[in-house]
Amino acid sequence: MSVQLLLVDDEPGLREAVKEYLQESGFNVQVASNASEGWEMLQQMTPELVISDVMMPQVDGYQFLKQMREDKRFQSLPVIFLTAKGMTNDRIQGYQAGVDAYIPKPFDPEELIAIVENLLNRRVKKGAVFRENGENSDITELANQIAQIKALLTQRTSISQSPAPFKIDLTPREQSVLNSVAEGLMNKEIARRLDTSVRNVEKYVSRLFSKTGTNSRTELVRFALEHGLAN
Repeated sequence: MSVQLLLVDDEPGLREAVKEYLQESGFNVQVASNASEGWEMLQQMTPELVISDVMMPQVDGYQFLKQMREDKRFQSLPVIFLTAKGMTNDRIQGYQAGVDAYIPKPFDPEELIAIVENLLNRRVKKGAVFRENGENSDITELANQIAQIKALLTQRTSISQSPAPFKIDLTPREQSVLNSVAEGLMNKEIARRLDTSVRNVEKYVSRLFSKTGTNSRTELVRFALEHGLAN
């Protein structure tokens, strides 16, 4: 499967030219004409990297980047700025906002590809180190949460539910993931059950945290039980 990129730029000509060049280099590219549209697309897909213009109407690139960095789902997502604002102060502002690379227009497409590939390779290596150093502690923490969830399930009848049904907008897939989490299943087990990837399961669990205002699987299950959300 090719790497998924999100390109956000309000200039149609440049947007299509960059998209075509990236696709010719083997990337799968989704495009948005402004930051608001880009943010909506981020709710539907999880790209490996975002390329964004800075000077856009209504919501500019800095605000778009700030919105991403304030969301835990996108805090480590690589972001490249493509912009006509190439002064030193502009680049400093971009890096202070958390951008990973800053390419002034006009630019060499080959340089863009080189930077994209470099950031993607760094992310892969960083993820490998994280898994090597943190896998045991992560598994232990997850096992503890699963144990707590199973304990909650034994007390299910004693957990009082809200007198009125709690309304929350869950997609069918989010509901399926929530039901599986409430059964005490781990991400790999949920992925097998739903015939999807572990990464997608992690994405849905993260969305459930966001929608319910919870921070752990245990909190999520208790919330679901208290509000009658889990089947």
